[in-house]
Amino acid sequence: MPDQKNLDEIGQIARAVGWRAAEILHSYSYGAAASRLSVEDKKDGPVTSADLAVDRYILQQLRIALGSQDFGFLTEETYKSLPAAQKSIPVPQSWVWIIDPIDGTREFIKRTSNYAVHIALVCEGRPVVAVVVWPTEGKLYYAQLGAGAFVENPAGFRTPLQVSPRERLQELTVISGHNHRNERFNQLMRRLPCKNQRFGGSIGCKIAQIVEHEADVYISISGKSAPKDWDFAAPELILTEAGGRFTHADGTPLMYNQGDVTQWGCVIASNGHCHEDLCAQAQKVLTQGERKK
Repeated sequence: MPDQKNLDEIGQIARAVGWRAAEILHSYSYGAAASRLSVEDKKDGPVTSADLAVDRYILQQLRIALGSQDFGFLTEETYKSLPAAQKSIPVPQSWVWIIDPIDGTREFIKRTSNYAVHIALVCEGRPVVAVVVWPTEGKLYYAQLGAGAFVENPAGFRTPLQVSPRERLQELTVISGHNHRNERFNQLMRRLPCKNQRFGGSIGCKIAQIVEHEADVYISISGKSAPKDWDFAAPELILTEAGGRFTHADGTPLMYNQGDVTQWGCVIASNGHCHEDLCAQAQKVLTQGERKK
């Protein structure tokens, strides 16, 4: 089983795999594979040939490097292909790689910059190694439990990350997407003191902007659908190792590989300085909204 030294080596492998995954995506956007990009509309969103190619590559490289005896694998694309009965069963290994080959597939199809690659290793349901690659920005965000978070450029130069010092709710900027703003979310934003807003695509890109001080808060409120394990596992560790917080609105931690991969309810990620206050106010607004129904 991995120890601290092995986690360092595992992190190096994950970063190398992440950079190569970004190159594959670039090829499907602007390179030799662009003419072969296909898109298939699925019930829970589009899937492209780039999603599948990157998924295969990441799984292949991690299995070659680390094997499949001690490590399990949970990816967005492999999960979709499981029989319904297996989708409620956790991956049996204690150490599980949770992977999203393209977080923000719609943005990738539109050739915007707001998509990312997520690679996380979780142990007993909690992330211990995380890689988020923002291909169009040429940035790789990396974190290891207890060892901090960093941003790396293609040349390998790494810079430590620390969340913004902003500590008044009125000063905080909330980053959200255009596609998941239901009425409950809009109601919450009308009632919260933090009025500054900006927009982003991939959850990985949103969390990257928080650790880069361009935003301070991300809020997810599930409706008919909700983010999945592979949306949150890697970004969470990047944020928390940079000094932020990433919890359910009641303050409880997120758990991964629990059988149901959907992260229901209200989840709040912030720079951490007034996280408890933010959670309390969000819970109050959402509870009042439920009572009015």
